[in-house]
Amino acid sequence: MTLTLTGCGSGSGGKDVALTLIAADYGDSKANSSQHYWDGLVRAFEEQNPGIKVDVKVYSWTDVDKKVEELVDSGKAPDMAQVGAYADYAARGKLYGADDLLSIPVQADFTPSLAEAGEYQRKQYGMPFGASTRRLFYNKKLFAAAGITAPPQNWSDILSDAQALKAHGVKIPFALPLGPEETQAETLEWMLAGGGDYTDQIGKYTINSPENVKTFEWLQKELVGKDLTGGDPAKLNREDAFAGFADGNVGMLNGHPTLMKQAEAKGIDYGTVELPGTTGKAKATMGVADWMMAFKQNGHRTEVGKFLDFVYSKKNVLTFSADYNLLPVTSSASQAMLADDRFSKLHGFLNQLPSAHFYPSNKTSWPLVSKTVKSRMGAAVGPQGNPSATLTDIQNIADTADNSTE
Repeated sequence: MTLTLTGCGSGSGGKDVALTLIAADYGDSKANSSQHYWDGLVRAFEEQNPGIKVDVKVYSWTDVDKKVEELVDSGKAPDMAQVGAYADYAARGKLYGADDLLSIPVQADFTPSLAEAGEYQRKQYGMPFGASTRRLFYNKKLFAAAGITAPPQNWSDILSDAQALKAHGVKIPFALPLGPEETQAETLEWMLAGGGDYTDQIGKYTINSPENVKTFEWLQKELVGKDLTGGDPAKLNREDAFAGFADGNVGMLNGHPTLMKQAEAKGIDYGTVELPGTTGKAKATMGVADWMMAFKQNGHRTEVGKFLDFVYSKKNVLTFSADYNLLPVTSSASQAMLADDRFSKLHGFLNQLPSAHFYPSNKTSWPLVSKTVKSRMGAAVGPQGNPSATLTDIQNIADTADNSTE
């Protein structure tokens, strides 16, 4: 960290440079708002860089993307934004590339799968900030009471375990949150478990692939059709599914690291395993990353680069990840977390990160596709749903959107 901060003048003839950052809030209350993290980080940075001031404003995830969009569209882009997507701004030529900003050691420290996911047309514009992967959570107490001796390893296990849980009176044997909150995530988890994905290796959409069709037909017939999801998946949001697990009403569900803290706060004895696939472990798990980006408009490339080098120091990445139960986005901080027994419950998630599959967020068509998935996939697995027809409809929408942006 000291190497990147020696001799840090403002480069502006003695006049302070004021940087602005719009960031998302990872906390769930004022007490643990991300504003506290940023305030501490900025104080430390400004002490060592007296010519640079940084103003960070934190917004909820509900508002932050819209706020950045409004500022950019009104010609008042912030110097930096830490939000959920970067590709549209990169496509419009509004962003600095990561190699325009970061020192070589810092840029090279990003976990390779995350750095690649931040590329638009083979140039990195999105710098990963927070990351997570998914594992299957199960309630050990409910499993033991239902006579289940081991967590599920494949879909047959999921089905038989869910049936045993239902027979024992568990309200929601398998929570399947395909409500509008985060349908695109649950959808990708099941695609990967069934050997599919949203796209192929060259980035073409494969939403209605035979693998994906088989996956959602299985969900419709075996889990929803046999009343093992505790109700209509189209009406269950992730937040409610997590709350149900923490309350002891859910036997199994796919979850990310923040569910650990939620479950532990309610005294739930849980375990996690890699996502089960059709006949064994899923080919990959889903990874999610949020993105830091820097806008060209104000021209503070040098100062932004110094600040981001500081943000991505091993110490600061590890502190943020520990504060919010997220996975480090750099190799150095990941190695530090893996070597620390305090983070042992995160190790399973972290070991999956290098091979995780991400949303195709480098495609400017993805926001529309994601929105369509959110509105359609829940009903597709319902009693009146048609998974094949729905996936084909979404595929057609995706292809049209993709072609119009090429």
